[in-house]
Amino acid sequence: MRKIKEEFIGFVKEYNAVGIAVGIVVGNAVTKLVSSIVSDLVMPFLGVIIPSGNWREIELGFGALHVKIGSFIGSLLDFLIITFVVFIFVKKVFRSKAI
Repeated sequence: MRKIKEEFIGFVKEYNAVGIAVGIVVGNAVTKLVSSIVSDLVMPFLGVIIPSGNWREIELGFGALHVKIGSFIGSLLDFLIITFVVFIFVKKVFRSKAI
């Protein structure tokens, strides 16, 4: 049992498992925050343009096929904002390490 404990501690140290876990938790929180920014701050402006106001529920119908274009646009905006935030963060981290 002692050997397994030592191996586990070595694994955590070698692969920085705690840092990875913290990154995942923070990333999940940032994702929720960005989704809220898109839904509550960005999309209301598009709601003025879109008459129905429920932009995430906009669908294009082709007979029996219904494409949820509003949901896709929301997810795309979430992705772009998250990617931009990560880009800025990584850029600042690498700049501070260079000094």
